[in-house]
Amino acid sequence: MMIIMQTDATEGDIQVVVKRVELNELQAHLVHGEERTVIGVVGDGRAIYQDQFLHLPGVDRVIPISRPYKLASREFIPQNSLFPLDGVKVGDQGIVLIAGPCSVESRTQLLETALAVREAGAHALRGGAYKPRTSPYSFQGLGEAGLELLVEAREITGMPVVTEIMAPEDISLLTRYSDVLQVGARNMQNYALLNAVGESQHPVLLKRSMMASVDELLMAAEYILSHGNRQVMICERGIRTFETSTRNTTDINAIPVLKSLTHLPVLLDPSHSTGHWEYVSAIARAGIAAGADGLIVEVHNHPSLAMSDGAQSLKPERFAELVNQVRAVSEAVGRKIEPVPSVRQAAMDLGAL
Repeated sequence: MMIIMQTDATEGDIQVVVKRVELNELQAHLVHGEERTVIGVVGDGRAIYQDQFLHLPGVDRVIPISRPYKLASREFIPQNSLFPLDGVKVGDQGIVLIAGPCSVESRTQLLETALAVREAGAHALRGGAYKPRTSPYSFQGLGEAGLELLVEAREITGMPVVTEIMAPEDISLLTRYSDVLQVGARNMQNYALLNAVGESQHPVLLKRSMMASVDELLMAAEYILSHGNRQVMICERGIRTFETSTRNTTDINAIPVLKSLTHLPVLLDPSHSTGHWEYVSAIARAGIAAGADGLIVEVHNHPSLAMSDGAQSLKPERFAELVNQVRAVSEAVGRKIEPVPSVRQAAMDLGAL
Protein backbone atom coordinates (compact mmCIF):
# COMPACT_ATOMS: atom_id res chain seq x y z
CA MET A 1 0.00 0.00 0.00
CA MET A 2 0.93 3.67 -0.28
CA ILE A 3 0.64 6.20 2.51
CA ILE A 4 0.21 9.67 1.06
CA MET A 5 1.42 12.39 3.39
CA GLN A 6 -0.15 15.84 3.58
CA THR A 7 1.65 18.71 1.84
CA ASP A 8 2.49 20.28 5.21
CA ALA A 9 3.63 17.04 6.89
CA THR A 10 6.82 17.48 8.88
CA GLU A 11 9.84 15.20 8.95
CA GLY A 12 8.70 14.18 12.44
CA ASP A 13 5.30 13.15 11.06
CA ILE A 14 6.99 11.05 8.38
CA GLN A 15 9.21 9.28 10.90
CA VAL A 16 6.21 8.44 13.09
CA VAL A 17 4.60 6.70 10.11
CA VAL A 18 7.85 4.90 9.23
CA LYS A 19 8.16 3.58 12.78
CA ARG A 20 4.55 2.35 12.74
CA VAL A 21 5.25 0.55 9.44
CA GLU A 22 8.32 -1.12 10.93
CA LEU A 23 6.37 -2.14 14.05
CA ASN A 24 4.18 -4.16 11.69
CA GLU A 25 7.35 -5.89 10.40
CA LEU A 26 7.01 -4.20 7.01
CA GLN A 27 9.42 -2.06 5.00
CA ALA A 28 8.93 1.66 4.34
CA HIS A 29 10.24 3.16 1.10
CA LEU A 30 10.10 6.96 0.90
CA VAL A 31 9.57 8.92 -2.29
CA HIS A 32 9.94 12.67 -1.82
CA GLY A 33 7.96 14.59 -4.44
CA GLU A 34 7.88 18.31 -5.10
CA GLU A 35 4.75 18.80 -2.98
CA ARG A 36 4.46 15.79 -0.71
CA THR A 37 6.08 12.56 0.44
CA VAL A 38 4.73 9.12 -0.43
CA ILE A 39 5.62 6.14 1.76
CA GLY A 40 5.49 2.80 0.01
CA VAL A 41 4.79 -0.10 2.35
CA VAL A 42 6.00 -3.52 1.22
CA GLY A 43 6.01 -6.96 2.78
CA ASP A 44 3.33 -9.44 3.72
CA GLY A 45 0.73 -6.96 4.87
CA ARG A 46 -2.40 -9.02 4.32
CA ALA A 47 -3.29 -8.94 8.02
CA ILE A 48 -2.44 -5.26 8.54
CA TYR A 49 -5.24 -2.95 9.57
CA GLN A 50 -4.73 -0.05 7.15
CA ASP A 51 -6.86 2.43 9.08
CA GLN A 52 -4.22 2.53 11.84
CA PHE A 53 -2.19 4.84 9.59
CA LEU A 54 -5.05 7.21 8.74
CA HIS A 55 -5.13 8.66 12.24
CA LEU A 56 -1.42 9.44 12.42
CA PRO A 57 -0.43 13.12 12.17
CA GLY A 58 0.40 14.32 8.66
CA VAL A 59 -1.26 11.39 6.83
CA ASP A 60 -3.59 12.38 4.00
CA ARG A 61 -4.79 8.99 2.76
CA VAL A 62 -3.87 5.31 2.36
CA ILE A 63 -4.10 3.62 -1.04
CA PRO A 64 -3.80 -0.15 -1.50
CA ILE A 65 -1.62 -1.37 -4.40
CA SER A 66 -3.30 -4.18 -6.31
CA ARG A 67 -0.26 -5.45 -8.20
CA PRO A 68 1.93 -8.21 -6.71
CA TYR A 69 4.94 -5.96 -7.40
CA LYS A 70 4.78 -2.72 -5.43
CA LEU A 71 7.92 -0.61 -5.87
CA ALA A 72 8.03 -1.32 -9.61
CA SER A 73 4.39 -0.36 -10.10
CA ARG A 74 3.06 2.88 -11.56
CA GLU A 75 0.52 2.74 -8.78
CA PHE A 76 3.42 3.50 -6.44
CA ILE A 77 5.32 5.98 -8.64
CA PRO A 78 3.09 7.40 -11.42
CA GLN A 79 5.83 9.44 -13.12
CA ASN A 80 8.68 7.89 -15.11
CA SER A 81 11.80 7.09 -13.12
CA LEU A 82 14.87 8.72 -14.64
CA PHE A 83 18.59 8.35 -14.16
CA PRO A 84 21.46 9.78 -16.18
CA LEU A 85 23.63 7.74 -18.54
CA ASP A 86 26.16 9.68 -20.60
CA GLY A 87 24.08 12.84 -20.50
CA VAL A 88 20.82 11.09 -21.38
CA LYS A 89 18.09 10.88 -18.75
CA VAL A 90 17.04 7.29 -19.33
CA GLY A 91 13.26 7.09 -19.23
CA ASP A 92 12.75 10.69 -20.36
CA GLN A 93 12.27 11.99 -23.92
CA GLY A 94 15.76 11.04 -25.04
CA ILE A 95 16.47 7.62 -26.55
CA VAL A 96 19.56 5.87 -25.14
CA LEU A 97 21.69 3.68 -27.44
CA ILE A 98 23.90 0.97 -25.93
CA ALA A 99 26.09 -0.90 -28.40
CA GLY A 100 29.15 -3.10 -28.61
CA PRO A 101 30.25 -6.71 -28.98
CA CYS A 102 28.66 -9.68 -27.29
CA SER A 103 32.05 -10.65 -25.86
CA VAL A 104 35.28 -8.80 -25.30
CA GLU A 105 37.73 -10.84 -27.37
CA SER A 106 40.81 -8.65 -27.81
CA ARG A 107 42.02 -5.08 -27.41
CA THR A 108 41.89 -4.40 -31.14
CA GLN A 109 38.42 -5.89 -31.55
CA LEU A 110 36.99 -3.93 -28.62
CA LEU A 111 38.57 -0.55 -29.37
CA GLU A 112 37.74 -0.64 -33.07
CA THR A 113 34.14 -1.53 -32.30
CA ALA A 114 33.81 0.96 -29.42
CA LEU A 115 35.16 3.87 -31.44
CA ALA A 116 32.92 3.03 -34.38
CA VAL A 117 29.70 2.81 -32.35
CA ARG A 118 30.55 6.02 -30.48
CA GLU A 119 31.12 7.85 -33.74
CA ALA A 120 27.78 6.52 -34.99
CA GLY A 121 25.95 7.88 -31.94
CA ALA A 122 26.05 5.29 -29.13
CA HIS A 123 25.81 6.58 -25.56
CA ALA A 124 27.15 3.50 -23.75
CA LEU A 125 29.34 0.50 -24.51
CA ARG A 126 28.19 -3.05 -23.97
CA GLY A 127 30.63 -5.96 -23.78
CA GLY A 128 30.79 -9.24 -21.91
CA ALA A 129 33.83 -10.26 -19.88
CA TYR A 130 31.97 -13.17 -18.25
CA LYS A 131 29.65 -15.06 -20.60
CA PRO A 132 26.94 -17.59 -19.67
CA ARG A 133 26.99 -20.01 -22.61
CA THR A 134 24.75 -22.94 -23.44
CA SER A 135 27.78 -25.19 -23.93
CA PRO A 136 30.56 -25.47 -21.33
CA TYR A 137 33.00 -25.76 -24.25
CA SER A 138 32.11 -22.39 -25.76
CA PHE A 139 34.10 -19.22 -25.16
CA GLN A 140 33.31 -18.04 -21.63
CA GLY A 141 34.91 -14.57 -21.76
CA LEU A 142 38.25 -13.04 -20.76
CA GLY A 143 37.28 -12.38 -17.14
CA GLU A 144 39.05 -9.53 -15.38
CA ALA A 145 41.34 -8.99 -18.37
CA GLY A 146 38.21 -8.22 -20.39
CA LEU A 147 37.02 -5.76 -17.74
CA GLU A 148 40.37 -3.95 -17.94
CA LEU A 149 39.92 -3.60 -21.70
CA LEU A 150 36.43 -2.19 -21.18
CA VAL A 151 37.85 0.44 -18.82
CA GLU A 152 40.44 1.40 -21.45
CA ALA A 153 37.68 1.71 -24.05
CA ARG A 154 35.71 3.93 -21.65
CA GLU A 155 38.72 6.19 -21.13
CA ILE A 156 39.24 6.58 -24.88
CA THR A 157 35.61 6.98 -25.98
CA GLY A 158 33.97 8.51 -22.90
CA MET A 159 31.23 5.88 -22.97
CA PRO A 160 30.00 4.29 -19.73
CA VAL A 161 30.34 0.50 -19.63
CA VAL A 162 27.50 -2.03 -19.41
CA THR A 163 28.65 -5.58 -18.65
CA GLU A 164 27.05 -8.79 -17.43
CA ILE A 165 27.29 -10.16 -13.92
CA MET A 166 26.75 -13.86 -13.29
CA ALA A 167 27.35 -14.46 -9.58
CA PRO A 168 26.85 -12.54 -6.30
CA GLU A 169 30.50 -13.01 -5.35
CA ASP A 170 31.55 -10.95 -8.39
CA ILE A 171 29.75 -7.79 -7.22
CA SER A 172 32.77 -6.01 -5.76
CA LEU A 173 34.88 -6.79 -8.83
CA LEU A 174 32.37 -5.71 -11.45
CA THR A 175 31.25 -2.56 -9.66
CA ARG A 176 34.88 -1.39 -9.72
CA TYR A 177 35.01 -1.67 -13.49
CA SER A 178 31.47 -1.12 -14.80
CA ASP A 179 28.94 1.70 -14.81
CA VAL A 180 25.89 -0.57 -15.24
CA LEU A 181 25.53 -4.21 -14.18
CA GLN A 182 23.60 -6.33 -16.65
CA VAL A 183 21.58 -9.23 -15.26
CA GLY A 184 21.12 -11.49 -18.26
CA ALA A 185 18.06 -13.45 -19.30
CA ARG A 186 19.39 -16.70 -17.84
CA ASN A 187 19.77 -15.03 -14.43
CA MET A 188 16.51 -13.09 -14.33
CA GLN A 189 15.20 -15.34 -11.55
CA ASN A 190 18.53 -15.89 -9.80
CA TYR A 191 17.23 -14.38 -6.57
CA ALA A 192 20.57 -14.42 -4.77
CA LEU A 193 22.03 -12.37 -7.61
CA LEU A 194 19.04 -9.99 -7.71
CA ASN A 195 19.40 -9.36 -3.98
CA ALA A 196 23.14 -8.77 -4.37
CA VAL A 197 22.84 -6.22 -7.19
CA GLY A 198 20.05 -4.53 -5.26
CA GLU A 199 22.26 -4.17 -2.20
CA SER A 200 25.12 -2.84 -4.35
CA GLN A 201 23.14 0.34 -5.18
CA HIS A 202 24.83 0.15 -8.62
CA PRO A 203 22.78 0.86 -11.78
CA VAL A 204 21.25 -2.33 -13.19
CA LEU A 205 19.99 -3.45 -16.60
CA LEU A 206 17.63 -6.39 -16.03
CA LYS A 207 16.84 -8.57 -19.05
CA ARG A 208 13.66 -10.57 -19.40
CA SER A 209 14.08 -14.33 -19.44
CA MET A 210 13.06 -16.02 -22.67
CA MET A 211 10.49 -18.01 -20.65
CA ALA A 212 9.19 -15.25 -18.37
CA SER A 213 5.92 -13.35 -18.35
CA VAL A 214 5.78 -9.57 -17.96
CA ASP A 215 4.64 -9.95 -14.35
CA GLU A 216 7.56 -12.28 -13.60
CA LEU A 217 9.98 -9.74 -15.08
CA LEU A 218 8.55 -7.00 -12.87
CA MET A 219 8.69 -9.24 -9.81
CA ALA A 220 12.39 -9.81 -10.55
CA ALA A 221 12.84 -6.03 -10.69
CA GLU A 222 11.01 -5.82 -7.35
CA TYR A 223 13.78 -7.85 -5.72
CA ILE A 224 16.34 -5.23 -6.77
CA LEU A 225 14.13 -2.29 -5.82
CA SER A 226 13.33 -3.77 -2.41
CA HIS A 227 16.93 -3.04 -1.37
CA GLY A 228 16.53 0.66 -2.10
CA ASN A 229 18.28 0.52 -5.48
CA ARG A 230 16.12 2.70 -7.74
CA GLN A 231 18.53 2.74 -10.71
CA VAL A 232 16.96 -0.10 -12.67
CA MET A 233 16.27 -0.48 -16.39
CA ILE A 234 14.36 -3.45 -17.76
CA CYS A 235 14.92 -4.96 -21.17
CA GLU A 236 12.74 -6.97 -23.55
CA ARG A 237 15.02 -9.36 -25.47
CA GLY A 238 12.64 -11.83 -27.09
CA ILE A 239 10.78 -14.85 -25.75
CA ARG A 240 10.76 -18.50 -26.78
CA THR A 241 7.76 -19.57 -28.86
CA PHE A 242 7.01 -22.32 -31.39
CA GLU A 243 8.48 -20.11 -34.15
CA THR A 244 11.89 -21.30 -35.38
CA SER A 245 12.67 -18.81 -38.16
CA THR A 246 14.27 -16.47 -35.61
CA ARG A 247 16.30 -17.14 -32.47
CA ASN A 248 13.51 -15.72 -30.29
CA THR A 249 10.22 -13.95 -30.89
CA THR A 250 10.30 -10.21 -30.20
CA ASP A 251 7.45 -9.36 -27.84
CA ILE A 252 6.74 -5.88 -29.17
CA ASN A 253 3.49 -5.95 -27.19
CA ALA A 254 5.52 -6.06 -23.99
CA ILE A 255 6.93 -2.57 -24.55
CA PRO A 256 3.69 -0.56 -24.28
CA VAL A 257 2.41 -3.02 -21.66
CA LEU A 258 5.49 -2.46 -19.51
CA LYS A 259 5.33 1.30 -20.01
CA SER A 260 1.76 1.24 -18.69
CA LEU A 261 2.56 -1.00 -15.70
CA THR A 262 5.90 0.34 -14.48
CA HIS A 263 7.73 3.63 -14.03
CA LEU A 264 11.07 1.97 -14.83
CA PRO A 265 12.80 2.66 -18.17
CA VAL A 266 12.13 -0.01 -20.79
CA LEU A 267 14.76 -0.99 -23.37
CA LEU A 268 14.71 -3.41 -26.31
CA ASP A 269 17.45 -5.79 -27.44
CA PRO A 270 16.75 -6.35 -31.15
CA SER A 271 19.85 -8.55 -31.53
CA HIS A 272 18.83 -11.41 -29.22
CA SER A 273 15.20 -10.86 -30.17
CA THR A 274 15.90 -11.99 -33.72
CA GLY A 275 19.25 -13.77 -33.81
CA HIS A 276 19.84 -12.55 -37.38
CA TRP A 277 21.57 -9.26 -38.21
CA GLU A 278 19.28 -8.79 -41.24
CA TYR A 279 16.26 -8.22 -38.98
CA VAL A 280 17.88 -6.12 -36.24
CA SER A 281 17.26 -2.67 -37.75
CA ALA A 282 13.60 -3.37 -38.52
CA ILE A 283 12.91 -4.58 -34.98
CA ALA A 284 14.86 -1.64 -33.53
CA ARG A 285 12.64 0.77 -35.46
CA ALA A 286 9.52 -1.07 -34.30
CA GLY A 287 10.68 -0.98 -30.68
CA ILE A 288 11.18 2.78 -30.66
CA ALA A 289 7.82 3.27 -32.37
CA ALA A 290 6.23 1.11 -29.66
CA GLY A 291 7.65 3.33 -26.90
CA ALA A 292 10.99 1.81 -25.88
CA ASP A 293 13.31 4.20 -24.04
CA GLY A 294 16.40 2.79 -25.70
CA LEU A 295 18.15 -0.05 -27.48
CA ILE A 296 20.99 -2.43 -26.66
CA VAL A 297 22.55 -3.68 -29.90
CA GLU A 298 25.35 -6.14 -30.62
CA VAL A 299 28.01 -4.75 -32.96
CA HIS A 300 31.28 -6.42 -34.00
CA ASN A 301 34.05 -5.11 -36.23
CA HIS A 302 34.28 -8.53 -37.94
CA PRO A 303 31.11 -10.54 -37.19
CA SER A 304 32.26 -13.56 -39.19
CA LEU A 305 35.18 -13.92 -36.76
CA ALA A 306 33.16 -13.33 -33.58
CA MET A 307 33.59 -15.85 -30.77
CA SER A 308 29.93 -15.48 -29.80
CA ASP A 309 26.73 -14.22 -31.46
CA GLY A 310 28.36 -13.27 -34.76
CA ALA A 311 25.20 -14.10 -36.72
CA GLN A 312 23.20 -11.40 -34.94
CA SER A 313 25.95 -8.77 -34.72
CA LEU A 314 25.90 -5.72 -36.96
CA LYS A 315 28.97 -4.42 -38.71
CA PRO A 316 29.79 -0.86 -37.60
CA GLU A 317 28.54 0.70 -40.83
CA ARG A 318 25.22 -1.10 -40.49
CA PHE A 319 24.91 0.15 -36.92
CA ALA A 320 25.42 3.69 -38.22
CA GLU A 321 22.55 3.11 -40.65
CA LEU A 322 20.40 1.80 -37.78
CA VAL A 323 21.07 4.96 -35.76
CA ASN A 324 19.94 7.17 -38.64
CA GLN A 325 16.78 5.11 -39.11
CA VAL A 326 15.97 5.09 -35.40
CA ARG A 327 16.59 8.83 -35.22
CA ALA A 328 13.90 9.39 -37.84
CA VAL A 329 11.44 7.14 -36.00
CA SER A 330 12.14 8.76 -32.64
CA GLU A 331 11.50 12.23 -34.09
CA ALA A 332 8.26 10.98 -35.64
CA VAL A 333 6.99 9.94 -32.20
CA GLY A 334 8.12 13.14 -30.48
CA ARG A 335 11.40 11.91 -29.03
CA LYS A 336 15.08 12.34 -29.90
CA ILE A 337 18.52 10.78 -29.82
CA GLU A 338 20.90 13.02 -27.90
CA PRO A 339 24.09 13.82 -29.84
CA VAL A 340 27.44 12.49 -28.62
CA PRO A 341 30.94 13.96 -29.02
CA SER A 342 33.00 12.82 -31.99
CA VAL A 343 35.85 10.39 -31.41
CA ARG A 344 37.11 10.52 -34.99
CA GLN A 345 40.48 11.92 -34.02
CA ALA A 346 41.00 9.25 -31.36
CA ALA A 347 39.97 6.60 -33.86
CA MET A 348 42.38 7.94 -36.47
CA ASP A 349 45.17 7.97 -33.91
CA LEU A 350 44.53 4.29 -33.24
CA GLY A 351 43.98 3.49 -36.92
CA ALA A 352 40.45 2.28 -36.15
CA LEU A 353 38.64 4.43 -38.73
